[in-house]
Amino acid sequence: MTPGSTRPTSRDVAQAAGVSQAAVSLVLGDKWRGRVSETTAERVRQAAHDLGYRPNLAARNLRLGHTRTILLVVPALTTEFFAGVYTGAARIAADHGFGLVLYPSPEGIGPARDPFASAQTALDGVIASSMAADALTALRGGDRLPLVMLDSDPHGSLGAATVNLDIADGARQIADHLLTLGHRRFLHLAADIPSWTFEVRARELTTRITAVPGTTITTTRAPISIEDAVAATTTALNTPGPHPTALVCDDDKLAAGAYKAIRRLGLRVPDDISVTGVDDLALATAIDPELTTVRLDAELFGERGMQALLAVLDGRTPQAGDIPVQLVVRGSTAPPCTP
Repeated sequence: MTPGSTRPTSRDVAQAAGVSQAAVSLVLGDKWRGRVSETTAERVRQAAHDLGYRPNLAARNLRLGHTRTILLVVPALTTEFFAGVYTGAARIAADHGFGLVLYPSPEGIGPARDPFASAQTALDGVIASSMAADALTALRGGDRLPLVMLDSDPHGSLGAATVNLDIADGARQIADHLLTLGHRRFLHLAADIPSWTFEVRARELTTRITAVPGTTITTTRAPISIEDAVAATTTALNTPGPHPTALVCDDDKLAAGAYKAIRRLGLRVPDDISVTGVDDLALATAIDPELTTVRLDAELFGERGMQALLAVLDGRTPQAGDIPVQLVVRGSTAPPCTP
């Protein structure tokens, strides 16, 4: 540290890392790619960490005209999945000297008021879930703010970069698992939300199941809550005709509501009906039997979203390819007890 200084400076970091102050500025400003090596960048970051150096972002932002603030728009703050998305995005943002503001779209979807007096001047970019897409018009200020959309149609996301989980493959994994067990009569408890991700799940599930002769699939919809899932499942299972032997739910919370309805009807999981979910929330192992579900890596999802926005801000093309998902088989699925 410079003699008499009360806090480390960029010169101290440069001396500790054995590089120029210009290199330190490039690395800590995330402008180093193509200018210094990965090894040098890591050495600078380590030196800054060891010294406890923090750049004077306020002064730098005044010079550059940026606030280094990113807005993350999600449907709700009470969902474990989006908490994971925030954690992952915030981790990457902090590593690159950005702050991340979390903003829920009221009621999960629909227009949201601008949380800033002028979003386009107070923000450097926006990351948003497709379920909160309608909230973006005021927040984004037309198309002036860089935008990355999560869980969104790559061909219809306001011209923005997209980051997606491979949710179509998740639906196929569920269908293949249940078909292999011998199920042929299916009930799909679908989330009653107008969102691309849920449309993909429904389409892939139906396509995979109906490709097998002798199968049937019926769809019933419910908002994502345990109470609504109980009501929708009860109504569906009380409908005259052969009962389904497998119930595919769009969400683990819907599956938990389905469990309650099934038991109130005097039926058993999985003896009378197999049940599956999506997300692999903590809830999935809290219910009995534990839930077969598709595991979505929410933190990695958030990380990739933030990395994509950093790429856009830096004039680079974001990483391509959907994030893999994994079916976790537990006790809620078994062969049907009747043909």
